[in-house]
Amino acid sequence: MRHGSIPGASGRVRPLTLLGDPVLHNPCEEVTDFGPELARLIEDMYATMYAAQGVGLAANQIGVNQRVFVYDCPDDEDVRHLGYVVNPRLVEADGVSVRGPEGCLSLPGLEAGTPRFDHAVVEGFDRLGAPVRVHGTGWFARCLQHECDHLEGGVYTDRVTGWRRRRVLRAAAKAPWSG
Repeated sequence: MRHGSIPGASGRVRPLTLLGDPVLHNPCEEVTDFGPELARLIEDMYATMYAAQGVGLAANQIGVNQRVFVYDCPDDEDVRHLGYVVNPRLVEADGVSVRGPEGCLSLPGLEAGTPRFDHAVVEGFDRLGAPVRVHGTGWFARCLQHECDHLEGGVYTDRVTGWRRRRVLRAAAKAPWSG
């Protein structure tokens, strides 16, 4: 029997912002109000991430210019990591740099080989303002770095170079969701 609520169960699915929307390309603002609106935002983010079949979602991906992300992501050992971070800061990204397939809910259906470190540490706060520290390796480290990039106004295509970058940006320009 499960104890506690399922993340996102009381949330509503919000529309995703797509590549080209200005909210994706500007740094997000710090959260200063740790009240019920933040709790509702986090629930909505989980609901939206699950509906879109993602493993992570930053607030600006639903048009909210605040420093928050949620995740439900396995690592390379298939250990599930479930949580969220408010006002996250990527404090460590090190180890081996691995180029691996990376996609994004704001570029649906596309992916590109993107270099990321295989270890990451993020520090921030929970919805009540208590400090949190999240360690990730492998795929989960990639997720943490990806979501932190979003909150700084970046998308994974900013880290892709050469023919991989040209290919994914051409595909994005031709995608049915492209404006």
